[in-house]
Amino acid sequence: MASASLAKFSASSSQWIGQQSFNRNCSVRPVPRRVAVPIRAGAYTEELVQTAKSVASTGRGILAIDESNATCGKRLASIGLDNTEANRQAYRQLLLTTPELGEYISGAILFEETLYQSTTDGKKFVDCLREGNIIPGIKVDKGLVPLPGSNNESWCQGLDGLASRSAEYYKQGARFAKWRTVVSIPCGPSALAVKEAAWGLARYAAISQDNGLVPIVEPEILLDGDHSIDRTLEVAEKVWAEVFFYLAQNNVLFEGILLKPSMVTPGAEHKEKASPETVAEYTLKMLKRRVPPAVPGIMFLSGGQSEAEATLNLNAMNQSPNPWHVSFSYARALQNSVLKTWQGRPENVKAAQTALLIRAKANSMAQLGRYSPEGESEEAKKGMFVKGYVY
Repeated sequence: MASASLAKFSASSSQWIGQQSFNRNCSVRPVPRRVAVPIRAGAYTEELVQTAKSVASTGRGILAIDESNATCGKRLASIGLDNTEANRQAYRQLLLTTPELGEYISGAILFEETLYQSTTDGKKFVDCLREGNIIPGIKVDKGLVPLPGSNNESWCQGLDGLASRSAEYYKQGARFAKWRTVVSIPCGPSALAVKEAAWGLARYAAISQDNGLVPIVEPEILLDGDHSIDRTLEVAEKVWAEVFFYLAQNNVLFEGILLKPSMVTPGAEHKEKASPETVAEYTLKMLKRRVPPAVPGIMFLSGGQSEAEATLNLNAMNQSPNPWHVSFSYARALQNSVLKTWQGRPENVKAAQTALLIRAKANSMAQLGRYSPEGESEEAKKGMFVKGYVY
């Protein structure tokens, strides 16, 4: 006997889960009753909604600088720097003290080390962000590990101790959180991996909200593979249906979350590349089928796209009205030009900050649907996809 559940979301503060059941011949037999699912009304409800709205504010997006120390080391190594705390601090200081950055950036996702760090003058990075009208966020997951029983897939660890860590992060000034898990299309994906990803995200989201942090929900569908854009759409719809089912089961307040989805594109090794218009069409189709309008912000990840490509695709999605704030939460697609301009030299800091502002402004214009690629450098057009990339 099989069963399926369809979630129906209202614009009010209630969520309903309608149910269907199947008879022995597998024909659909609707069940007339509906079960009300109460939304958590915790002490942070109003603050969560306000924080989510502030991050999802017009013309702005998220700067993701939450790379682990090991991943940050890879970035530094690309410009010939050793992976030391002093070098990581210098790079974070360059980014977080960029003048006028708050015009285009509403939130910054930090790694735990960065949340507690200060500038060389002793000013906390969190305070630098607040003064720039940027909300501090924090990466809370503990990374990916092999998922036993799956098709060589992964699951994200970090739920143990998350409540106490989240409470401490809130005290340190963080107001939103990020948890990244992944789904691999070449690996299936298996039903087990999809369910594990969705359930883990839902538990994390509920715990975050209980501790005053707006959860960014991020099941990244990896670019690895030679699959078509239609296959990506099929998997994305399956993943997001599962995610919202479990978010509802965990009584997560939809108005107090943000999403960080992958854009719907062909696999990186597919023979045909999709135009920005096609990416926008498929991605918005997926969102409209799976994401309730109560969610305030869709903050896309770049996932190895070039800086210019990520901006063009975002711009195409904002050419027509949609129910959400459709914006960006980019890491490499905001930082690649910055690193190459900086080269670890103090005399290049201002030029590197200018490079960051150029990319941030380009994506701000894309969020408004007004971006023009005219004048983009060749460097910005270089793809950054790395097969099997590990964060």
